[in-house]
Amino acid sequence: MSRIVVALGGNALGNNAKEQLLTVKKTAKRLVDLVAMGNEIIISHGNGPQVGMIYKAMSNTSNPEDAFPFAECGAMSQGYIGYHLQQAMQAEFEKRRMKKKVVTIVSQVEVNKNDAAFQNPTKPIGTFYTKKEAIALARAGAGTYKEDAGRGYRRVVPSPKPIKICELSTVNQLVEDKIVVITCGGGGIPVVKSKDGYKGVDAVIDKDRTSALLARELNADILLILTTVEKASINYNKPNEVKLGNISIEEAKQYIENKEFAEGSMLPKIEACLYFVENSKGKKAIITSLAKAKFAIEGKTGTAIEGGK
Repeated sequence: MSRIVVALGGNALGNNAKEQLLTVKKTAKRLVDLVAMGNEIIISHGNGPQVGMIYKAMSNTSNPEDAFPFAECGAMSQGYIGYHLQQAMQAEFEKRRMKKKVVTIVSQVEVNKNDAAFQNPTKPIGTFYTKKEAIALARAGAGTYKEDAGRGYRRVVPSPKPIKICELSTVNQLVEDKIVVITCGGGGIPVVKSKDGYKGVDAVIDKDRTSALLARELNADILLILTTVEKASINYNKPNEVKLGNISIEEAKQYIENKEFAEGSMLPKIEACLYFVENSKGKKAIITSLAKAKFAIEGKTGTAIEGGK
């Protein structure tokens, strides 16, 4: 039996509420397969489309004072994604007559208020605007706006590094009690310390970074990052593309130095894997697709990086 932190990509959730209800049924089957193998699993997930929809629905950005706080949008996305996953997984457990319970923890993740990311917002969220609209919103104090791939201008927020999972002890207790936990959705609700306790900030934490931190803190055996591809590649989308199987820490670092992995796509996943396995003995990080999750755990596929012996 292994303790596995499973980081779900957005493709495992769907792009809207109706689609998500259908998609998570398939996702639940793959996740329950891992439990049926005898593993403990802790689930994290992305929230890109979901938090964007919530932010758009809840905010009237024509008046900055009426804009709904982005941290609260993140909390809402954790709740509704967790609700759908819980429902689908519990139904699958009952279908297989497995006496397991699953619960969602709305989780805060502390970031450093002096993180350099706060000086350079890069993560696009919400609605597209014209250049004229974006300039007007920025002048009105409604955030920072940048052009996004020729599609218009969007608000951008910082993406600071996670330093502490605030509800970790609760998550750990539930895991010890053999309950499947869904936590750190969307990378967690970003918070900073203040004199009155934690305070939410407008930011997006990379969910793979947070998942790697969660895996370390829970002393997991495996970090399983699920995405759209079965294996990571070098020379991606070129005639000499090579799909990667088992690679060493040193090889992964060399590929990063050679800029083999796209920023905002495979690069943060490889970096999260390295964060988890470095300075560990026998820990393993795997990148693969949801459909191949079970086979990757069995060592039959996926890109795997293993810690030192």
